Amino acid sequence: MAEELHPNRRANFSSGALAGPANGLTKPPASLASKTGASKKLVIKNFKDRPKLEDRYTEETWLKLEEAVGAIQSSTSIKYNLEELYQAVENLCTYKVSPKLYRQLRQVCEDHVKAQIHQFREYLLLVRMERCWQDHCRQTIMIRSIFLFLDRTYVLQNSLLPSIWDTGLELFRTHIISDRAVQTRTVDGILEQIERERNGEAIDRSLLRNLLSMLSDLQVYKDSFEQKFLMDTNRLYAAEGQRLMQEREVPEYLHHVARRLEEENDRVITYLDQSTQKPLITTVEKQLLGEHLTAILQKGLDSLLDENRVTELALLYQLFSKVKGGLSVLLQHWKEYIKNFGGTIVGSPEKDKDMVQELLDFKDKIDHIIQTCFQKNESFLNAMKESFENFVNKRPNKPAELIAKYVDSKLRAGNKEATDEELERILDKIMIIFRFIHGKDVFEAFYKKDLAKRLLVGKSASVDAEKSMLSKLKHECGAAFTSKLEGMFKDMELSKDVMIQFKQYMQNQSDPGNIELTVNILTMGYWPSYTPMEVHLPSEMVKLQEVFKTFYLGKHSGRKLQWQPTLGHAVLKAEFKEGKKELQVSLFQTLVLLMFNEGEEFTMQEIRSATGIEDGELRRTLQSLACGKARVLNKIPRGKDVEDGDRFCFNADFKHKLFRIKINQIQMKETVEEQVSTTERVFQDRQYQIDAAIVRVMKMRKTLSHTLLVSELYNQLKFPVKVCCVFTHHKLGLSEIKSCFSETNYVNMQ
Repeated sequence: MAEELHPNRRANFSSGALAGPANGLTKPPASLASKTGASKKLVIKNFKDRPKLEDRYTEETWLKLEEAVGAIQSSTSIKYNLEELYQAVENLCTYKVSPKLYRQLRQVCEDHVKAQIHQFREYLLLVRMERCWQDHCRQTIMIRSIFLFLDRTYVLQNSLLPSIWDTGLELFRTHIISDRAVQTRTVDGILEQIERERNGEAIDRSLLRNLLSMLSDLQVYKDSFEQKFLMDTNRLYAAEGQRLMQEREVPEYLHHVARRLEEENDRVITYLDQSTQKPLITTVEKQLLGEHLTAILQKGLDSLLDENRVTELALLYQLFSKVKGGLSVLLQHWKEYIKNFGGTIVGSPEKDKDMVQELLDFKDKIDHIIQTCFQKNESFLNAMKESFENFVNKRPNKPAELIAKYVDSKLRAGNKEATDEELERILDKIMIIFRFIHGKDVFEAFYKKDLAKRLLVGKSASVDAEKSMLSKLKHECGAAFTSKLEGMFKDMELSKDVMIQFKQYMQNQSDPGNIELTVNILTMGYWPSYTPMEVHLPSEMVKLQEVFKTFYLGKHSGRKLQWQPTLGHAVLKAEFKEGKKELQVSLFQTLVLLMFNEGEEFTMQEIRSATGIEDGELRRTLQSLACGKARVLNKIPRGKDVEDGDRFCFNADFKHKLFRIKINQIQMKETVEEQVSTTERVFQDRQYQIDAAIVRVMKMRKTLSHTLLVSELYNQLKFPVKVCCVFTHHKLGLSEIKSCFSETNYVNMQ
């Protein structure tokens, strides 16, 4: 074979590449090479014929190789040089003796492996099996290193033939591990070791790791070991779960389950195959958790939550999240716990005094558990909100009333329990509870009543705190909800301006008097309605009232002033044996005390006639002056209650460490009558809202079935209602609905 080289082509051969018989190239004549432009030819000749092998070379070489393999298998020294043996294999393969050589090598290895089985027939020692396997692997590696040329040429070119390493695995699997007795004893021995470790005994983990790695390499791990292992695991933990659920408390049981799961994961890392992890852990979780989800929660969830066992609750959530359906079962019990616990707080009238504080504490506790234990799970957060809304509204109106009173207690002057920052946080927490309430109109009514007292009596702790609370309510319920409350603050600010003008007006009077008068001008629509009460004021006070009336109406024509003495207050100067004192008292207390400028002792009937104070208010007033901590009057006979025949006299021996003594706290205390009247006003307002809602719906729909009308009312009204009668008519006109509503009390407020 020759190739012509043209002049315009470059030959990139060195002289060395063109010379030498070894590479089969013939150098062209020098005369041709020296001529410029002459064509050059490269002549390639066939290799010379290989020399023939001697007749006994193959047999002698095999005997030498067989002897070396035997030395490897018997762990003795090899007589020949390994390079010499490798070259011998290469020579045999070059002369196409590979098939025979491969068969001979396989037969020798197979005979050796067969001879090993006897040591496992009568008894099984895992150590011996492991040693046998390690020796076999080492021997196979050494044999392959000698027969590497055979493995890389003949075996590689025949896809149906296993490599020398795979042949070694196949022979060990076929003649040792596949032996039923040997395999059973091996696997049973491994399982016995694992069971002993599960029972707390120390075992040789490296031995198990090597044996299980052997089964995996031999591709019998799943069929021979894993199935039995998982069956034993399932049986073990099923019995353990049943036993420990009866013997142990839930916290201890949860820690045991966590420890077991950690142990099994450690086994996977240490000696089991990685593929076993998922079915193994699933089996443990199913038997120790999945089969006992409801039992665990029924037995221990309430106590864990009651005792605020944060660590165990976090562990409970972590474990239940691993099991299918675990979190849904936990979520259901979580909701039931909140409803039941919260229901006991709200549903117990004897706990009304501490209801709101207990609700706030309970909410803080639940929030902490969601944050710390339940990983801020949105489902648990929503379930908490739903449960709170459920139990808070099971007792209509009362929680709203008590929340308003709780806010009042925090916003009153003299409340030194919290700093401004702490007060702000408390108000934020209260607003969270407030959101759950359906009847927010009840809260508004009581809040407005208490706010009026704080503003008029001067008992508000902080204007900033008041306005902050107002801002929160406005953000939560809208501007319409707080419009009247904002109007109350506006009235107070306008009243200050009016009083500045009034003082200037009084300075121009010929007889200004010795009484200083402060008046708050209230817009009737903004403030709670107060029952008009006529009392007998001293002439000096009456005169001042007339002066103010003349002043005010002179500036604002067309307005009408109605005096409300209920929330009036005054500062009196009094002389006792101890010295002079100033008494900060209500207007009613003022009228009673001024009587003692005219006499030493009066009966209750005489005081009633002189002051004109209503009986119930008079009893409260006298009780505050004669039966409280600051007793500026003495009651005869002594006692806590004021009776008709009681007599009262001035206590000249009265002593107090302060110069100005506050006795007008009586105005801040809510009477039963006030509570009833406030509730009645709420119900009356609801009646109007129901009327208006029915009119709105019917104007829009014209005709509507009874069921749809009720549904629309539920959607529109912001307070709880309950249908208490059913109409036989399916369609009613607007006038018919209004008449039926007024005659039959169509909706009953709870």
